[in-house]
Amino acid sequence: MDSFELNKIIAAILMVALLVIGLGKIADGVFHVKKPKTPGYQIKVENQSTSSTSQVAKKVKKIDITAVMALGDITSGEKIFKKCAACHSINKGGKNKIGPALYNVVGRAVGGVDDYKYSKTLASYGKEWTFDELNGFLTKPSSYLKGTKMSYAGLRKEKDRASVIKYLNQNSDSPKLLP
Repeated sequence: MDSFELNKIIAAILMVALLVIGLGKIADGVFHVKKPKTPGYQIKVENQSTSSTSQVAKKVKKIDITAVMALGDITSGEKIFKKCAACHSINKGGKNKIGPALYNVVGRAVGGVDDYKYSKTLASYGKEWTFDELNGFLTKPSSYLKGTKMSYAGLRKEKDRASVIKYLNQNSDSPKLLP
């Protein structure tokens, strides 16, 4: 390669760099933006007592489980449970899959299957799977118990949740009385 060609390549690179810098300076001169005196945004904070009260009101929102359970039926619960069967077994003596076996789940302690490794959230929850708990959990597991390993999106329709809960209740040694 000739030294003259090398000089042309270096000159072209320098011209591009100077052009980019020069255009930036020209653009700053043409489009001048005034900087604010105090940077950032001012955020108005509401009274803390009202915001915490509204959060408590959201948590306290109770659902009439009797009315919800009246919507479901076991036959459609069995059909809907097929989505769950990929991760859970429902048979007596069924093995744990990705999720724990769900035979006898209604009335069992949350995190109560001995040979299954639950998330810390479920293992330390300290409640039983009642109709209310199952209804809340099946709505959206990740929102109901933050930190659960269950990545299922949930069942939005009350009728579907009630049907699955009735089906789960039926698959037990001693089904619980429906509310």
